[in-house]
Amino acid sequence: MKVKPNISIVNAMIRISAGFAILAWITSKMVRRPHRDSYKLVALLAGMKIAEGILRYCPLTQGFERFQEYRHDHNSENNHYNFDFDDFEAQADGGDSGAGDSYNPS
Repeated sequence: MKVKPNISIVNAMIRISAGFAILAWITSKMVRRPHRDSYKLVALLAGMKIAEGILRYCPLTQGFERFQEYRHDHNSENNHYNFDFDDFEAQADGGDSGAGDSYNPS
């Protein structure tokens, strides 16, 4: 797997800043209660944000982009998932049925 940057420089700087801020905050919390497991998990997540900012690579962004490509390819092969919303609006307006009244079962 080749890792290439998939986030911008501004996004990377925001991730680095937020990661260091969260890491500093959680480190001060860990001083008072060092055996809390939730603090260790948050510190790990903050370190991951710092690493994402330094590498300019986010695996969640990559996964989302791959999902969008898969969905686009899948929808182009099977057109039965592509809806034309104009048809629904015309039926709601009564354009196809000729009658302007909608059906009310009560």
